Amino acid sequence: MLGFGTPGQSLGDMDAEAASRLIAAAADATLVIDGEGVIRDMAFGNADLAAALGGRKAWVGRVLSDSVAEDSRGKVHDMLTGAAAQEMPRWRHLNLRGLDGLSLPLLCAANHVTGSDRSIVFARDLRLLASLQQRLVEAQQAMEREYGRLRQAETRYRLLFQMSGEPVLVLDAANLRVLEANLAADRLFGAEPSFLDAFATEERPRIEALLAAVRAAGTAEERRVTLADSAREVLLSASLLRHERSSLFLVRLAFMGAERQPLAAPQASTRLADFVESTPDAFVLISADGRIITANPAFLELAELPNEAQARGEELSRFLGRQSIELDVLLAQVRGRGPVRMFRTILRGDQGSQADVEVSAVSVLDGGQTCFGFTIRDIGTRPASNTDTGPALPPAGQLTDLVGRVPLKELVREATDVIEKLAIEAALDLTGNNRASAAEMLGLSRQSLYVKLRRYGIGEADADEEV
Repeated sequence: MLGFGTPGQSLGDMDAEAASRLIAAAADATLVIDGEGVIRDMAFGNADLAAALGGRKAWVGRVLSDSVAEDSRGKVHDMLTGAAAQEMPRWRHLNLRGLDGLSLPLLCAANHVTGSDRSIVFARDLRLLASLQQRLVEAQQAMEREYGRLRQAETRYRLLFQMSGEPVLVLDAANLRVLEANLAADRLFGAEPSFLDAFATEERPRIEALLAAVRAAGTAEERRVTLADSAREVLLSASLLRHERSSLFLVRLAFMGAERQPLAAPQASTRLADFVESTPDAFVLISADGRIITANPAFLELAELPNEAQARGEELSRFLGRQSIELDVLLAQVRGRGPVRMFRTILRGDQGSQADVEVSAVSVLDGGQTCFGFTIRDIGTRPASNTDTGPALPPAGQLTDLVGRVPLKELVREATDVIEKLAIEAALDLTGNNRASAAEMLGLSRQSLYVKLRRYGIGEADADEEV
């Protein structure tokens, strides 16, 4: 710390009163702290801060570390310890708790008084700075929100610009250079070198005159013109836009009468619908509440229903799943994790038949409403797969080798434990580790499931399990 060069000569014999006035004027608030960290005296150089803290009497006799916020207590200890060790004072940000419970930000530094156990703490009021910082943060957040809204608006308008079925272009008003064009304009103009080259030669002076009138008046104008390649007649409309110091033309072309470009027929969608109707795999679309919206003939055959009208409006859980909880679990998986593939369950027919099936499910939108599409494949005649990498039961040979050496009761109990553990793990996996749903799927009470989880060391205990 750099102090006065000759304090004895420059300051002279300064008494305690003069020194106290000098110290009080050096900061917004000055505290005298004894060796135990207790405030013994206090002076204010800032009337607003004195009013906010309630004056000297409210603080004398209080422990400084108990008068600050939790995050500032370590800083108080380091500050007073450093002052007692005659270290160079460091300014620290402390949050002092006012009498009204509000936190007052102060910038503090401590200096030890030579020949005593006391330290002097100088404090500067940071409320104005904190207020400015808060306003800066709020302004930045407001700018971010506004910038986000502008980006969303730009995205919406750009999407609308590209989706328009009519050719739309943005031209530089000075040289008619194309700055932006939507997809319809790209298909119409192709790789034309300039905007005017797309029109018949005799039309170009008329178009230039139209654009000159728009530039002069600033209002939209329309004119029928002819294209150069196909001699088709279009209605050209133009309006003036101003961007910073430049002028732009917004040009739109509309085909006249029968010349209007027809929209492409949804052949791909028709072919896809024909495929769904004729595929041997069952397909069904259900609403968010689990009721059937539509189904293909393969599903009607598995469900033993004569026509689609009898399936429409029925709950899919009436046909699909060993228990009603299975469909709820499947829909929860689709909502939370996306498409589900090769979920094995059963499909029950209306006349009592039952088939082993493999289900794939996905969430789709139909008219803005969330729906679920299911592809159901009958696997009743499928041979068992040898590529399953999941846990399996011990081979039969290993069990028969134990006959005569291990009692039958222990063999049965061991096999039962393996099957039980595999079933619990599969139920937890299907339900996304939802133990209540897994217990319902297994036909167990929640307490019984928790007992078996502890027995096989599966997962960790939760609050309900501990109870």
